[in-house]
Amino acid sequence: MYQLDSDLKLRERASTAFPAGVYGHQASASVSPKHPQFFSRAEGGRLWDTEGNEYIDFMCGYGTNLLGYRHPRVDEAAAAQQAVIDCATGPSPLMLELAETFNNQVAHADWTMFAKNGTDATTICVMTARAQTGRNTIVVAEGAYHGAAPWCTPGPSGVAPADRANQLTYHYNDVDSLRTAVELAGADLAAIIVSPFKHDVFVDQEWPTDDFARAARQLCDDKDAALILDDVRCAFRFSLGSTWETIGVLPDLCAMSKSVANGYSLAVITGNDRFREGASQIYTTGSFWFASVSFAASLATIAAIEEEGALEVMKNSGDRLRRGLDERASAHGFTLRQSGPSQMPLVLFEDDDLWQKNNFFVAEAAQRGVYLHPWHNMFICAAHTQEVIDEALQRTEGAFAALKKQFG
Repeated sequence: MYQLDSDLKLRERASTAFPAGVYGHQASASVSPKHPQFFSRAEGGRLWDTEGNEYIDFMCGYGTNLLGYRHPRVDEAAAAQQAVIDCATGPSPLMLELAETFNNQVAHADWTMFAKNGTDATTICVMTARAQTGRNTIVVAEGAYHGAAPWCTPGPSGVAPADRANQLTYHYNDVDSLRTAVELAGADLAAIIVSPFKHDVFVDQEWPTDDFARAARQLCDDKDAALILDDVRCAFRFSLGSTWETIGVLPDLCAMSKSVANGYSLAVITGNDRFREGASQIYTTGSFWFASVSFAASLATIAAIEEEGALEVMKNSGDRLRRGLDERASAHGFTLRQSGPSQMPLVLFEDDDLWQKNNFFVAEAAQRGVYLHPWHNMFICAAHTQEVIDEALQRTEGAFAALKKQFG
């Protein structure tokens, strides 16, 4: 069983260095006490904590790792660019090259903008929709996560009521509730924002129904509003365009980030010509948004995804993990509820409304070198080969045995 002595000491330091320890979505306290908070090294689909314990990582930097940590092609391109210019008084020509690449490969894209975080990208999409339409109301799915700015953060502290003004909600995949929200918005509807699939925490994931996706598109067309796709979490895991290209529905505006540069900080906003004027009117910028290293990394990431067949690898490995977990759970007398696409799996236990089994199981898995999350979707990367998946499944045997002893 893994020891976390040095990690615990670092957490003690963090409790005073930060307001209340490590904050945000990467705070390990939200996973389990047996999950390490700090890591010293990463490679492929694996992490090493500060004690030297090794983990097969199925969070992948919460989605930033797509090809594998320290992917040679991506890191070499980034290092070569770092050697000549990165963050300067103006961008390198790579910014233009990458924008043209997105405009050519993303079906709805006539123009592209860049930023650094997913929150930047979704916020720019909302601002663009409002600038173009001259309206205010945004229709948002109940429980969906679109970032950490005041207009969308899931935490109420520090948020004024005015920050959430001009928003109405609907239920994902519920066409009637979507229509009702649009009707309530009336002539003030600026946009509908939607995730590629329902990937809310704590609840089963849902792929969009054809009726729902097409209704969202048609309502925006009818009301001359923007259909915004928040592809921050999913981009490049299902397609080298927007994820809804796989179901034949194109957004007007799309926010991408996380894995588009395989871990290098980059967010991408793509839009069609209908919203070009609105995008040109808003003022949005950042001192580090024009840095060239991330542009080089993204170009290398796109090339590697295509040449290495990364999309197929992630799908096949995700399917293999899903089958293997089902088999092992059944053999120990448990039933899993696995939902969503296998490239971004959510694994829950039946009859576990308080997540007691889930919390116990992932903690035991962490002690055996498999980093899982109890209630957030996970991620498969292209470095998770079939052999790595089989190794991870073998390591979970002890976690299932411990679970049976505790709850069987």
